[in-house]
Amino acid sequence: MTANPNPEQWRDRMVEALRRPGVVGGEFLFPRIEQALREVPRHLFIPEADLEQAYDPFSPVMTKRDEEQGFVSSVSAPQIQAMMLGQAELRPGQRVLEVGSGGYNAALIAEVVGPDGEVTTVDIDPDITARARRLLDANGHERVRVVTADAAHGVEEDAPYDAIIVTAGAWDIPPAWVEQLVEGGRLVVPFRVHGLTRSIGFVEHDGVLRSTSSLICGFLPMQGADSHAETLFRLGGTEEVVLRFEEGAPEDPHLLDDVVRTPRVDRWTGVTVALREPIDTLQSYLATTLPGFCVMTVDPALDTGSVTPNNPRFSMAAVEGGDFAYLVTRRVPGAASVEYGVHAFGPTAMEFAERVGLLVREWDRDQRGGPGPEIRVYPISVPVDRSSEDRVVTKRHTHVTFSWPTS
Repeated sequence: MTANPNPEQWRDRMVEALRRPGVVGGEFLFPRIEQALREVPRHLFIPEADLEQAYDPFSPVMTKRDEEQGFVSSVSAPQIQAMMLGQAELRPGQRVLEVGSGGYNAALIAEVVGPDGEVTTVDIDPDITARARRLLDANGHERVRVVTADAAHGVEEDAPYDAIIVTAGAWDIPPAWVEQLVEGGRLVVPFRVHGLTRSIGFVEHDGVLRSTSSLICGFLPMQGADSHAETLFRLGGTEEVVLRFEEGAPEDPHLLDDVVRTPRVDRWTGVTVALREPIDTLQSYLATTLPGFCVMTVDPALDTGSVTPNNPRFSMAAVEGGDFAYLVTRRVPGAASVEYGVHAFGPTAMEFAERVGLLVREWDRDQRGGPGPEIRVYPISVPVDRSSEDRVVTKRHTHVTFSWPTS
């Protein structure tokens, strides 16, 4: 590689980084997607970024800021874009809807589906669609249709679609996304459940979505009719601890007032993981099996030491009645690994810590290294069997079930 590579060399460098072993979603870097990544000039779709930023394989580029909400639009990292296109199993000649516009991702889709395919991209923000239209036209993709609308309703006039790819964090699956798919069509969506976001590939059959893949990711949230705000509350008796609930927030949070002033119970699980070992299935297992699961954050500017998480920006936690617990790790002496443990507070902290620790050991025994759960999404009008071992999360439009494989 030359000292000052040209854009084509930057693209080749980006693709080679995505081809390295261990890259999340690397198994979805199919030849037709790799070719699109090498051909579409990403830097021309992100004029505010220099070449190094534009072709960083693992970093998004923020493109619009709202004074009240912070950043509201971005161009996702190439690793995430390639992964999601692969999860959709795009093929030449297909009709594809992109939810959330930027320009570059729609251009990649257009390259993959080819001249016989059709691409529609939709966004609620007219500034973003105007930018996408301008950049697509300037870079030879005039055939991509750009629509300004609330993406929760899809784009009915161009339906049905062989695939819908959503590029914003979605708390639920609006009915239109399922209705506008062909039978057997694919939906790829960054789906939010209990504070965790996973890029889930679904295949549709008779109005039900069944997962085919699930990979860790992060996205800005949906706007419009299907936006969803987390429930946040500051843990009573602290200034710095905030608990974030997507679902299942406690009905009476005052039961937790001053909980961190009770004696702390520490329980270590004996479960160790390598420092770079993926733990996405551990997160998902706890989120779908541990009642009261939430994400804990600690404001470093206000930190009094009432809790001692390893990562103050993200810690797996849970509440039950007047009990509160969160996961911690400690280094294993002489090894490049850590052991998981539980810090618990409250009137029955010892029992609560044991229950949380038991689930960590269950994951280690039954799920570690496995494929994760099969996820099914049913319309809200369809009753689901809550007596089965499947975990059920009910949202605005859907029931979502999680079936964990048995060991």
